Formats: sequence, structure tokens, C-alpha cells
Amino acid sequence: MSPGRFLFLLLLAALAGQRIAELRLSKAHETAIRRAGGQEYGAAQYRLIQALHAGWFAATAIEVLGWQRPFRRWLAAVAVPFFLLGQSLRYAAIRTLGPRWTTRVMTIPGPPPVTGGIYRYLRHPNYLGVVLELAAFPLIYSAYWTALIFSLFNLLLLRARILLEEQALADDNDYLRFLGDRPRFRPRRGVE
Repeated sequence: MSPGRFLFLLLLAALAGQRIAELRLSKAHETAIRRAGGQEYGAAQYRLIQALHAGWFAATAIEVLGWQRPFRRWLAAVAVPFFLLGQSLRYAAIRTLGPRWTTRVMTIPGPPPVTGGIYRYLRHPNYLGVVLELAAFPLIYSAYWTALIFSLFNLLLLRARILLEEQALADDNDYLRFLGDRPRFRPRRGVE
């Protein structure tokens, strides 16, 4: 195995470790939300998202190793900034939501939705970050089939998840009054 391929697989393993740590944080937040009277929406949909992400990790490794993808410096140079932007958006969302952040769609009826931080500019920075990561990371080592196929499936699942989440937040937290004028994915200048 080439040193570059080995390094890429180490990065993939580190990313998997990051996701496991995030799942633990999410679980702690989920417990607190349930204790506060919160509820989950779309549990079956969540299982599909879990399967998609697990498959993405496996497919990335298989395509890079099994298909002996070449390292293309120009492609990595394009992919890395998009991946880092995705990470930045996700962590801005996690930091802004604090104890209300989970990997599941959960609400606590009553309090208004979070409108500060990154949510001043976007309604779904976490999802935009995931879109960028799933598309860009495999491209760092030319795994373009994984990037393409899993991005398409992810977009289909995210479309349904976003509609579900927005409806749950509208029902429980008056979401549209607070965030309905904000763009979902593309920041708008001059938003206060």
C-alpha cells in the first residue's frame, strides 16, 4: 500500500472516530431532551441515514483500496477546502445548538428555535456541511463513484428529513415565524 493511500485511510479512520464521538454527544443530548419532555420524529428515516453513512465509510475505503484509485493532486486540492468548509459548518451548528443538537430530529415543545450563531445566516448549516463532506472527502483520493452515488442518496434522504424537521419545529417551536425568512443553504448578505 502506498504511503498516500495509507494516510488517506488513517484520515478516514479519524473521521469515523469523530463521528463516533459525535454520536456519544448526541446520545447525551437526546437523553436530556427526552427528560425535558422532548420527542423524536422520523425514527425509521434516521435508521436509513445511519445505514447511508455507514455504507459511505465502507464504500470510500473499498473504492480507494479495492479499485486502486490514483491520487490526483489537483482533485485533492479542490476537495480538501470543500471538506473543511463542511466540517466548519457542522461544528458551527453543533456549537450554536449546544444541548439541543442531536443526530436525530428532536424537539422540546415550547421554546423558540435557535436563531443565533450560524443560524443567523442559514436554516440548515449542519446538513449543508454533511452534503459537502460526503461529496468532497472521497474525492481527496479519487473515489468519485462513492462521492456521486452516496451524494445522490444523501440528497434524497435529506430532502425528506428537512421537510420532517421543519414541520416538527413549526408544530412545536413556531419555527417559520423565527426562521422562515432565512435561506436553507445559501447565505444571504445583510441578514441581522
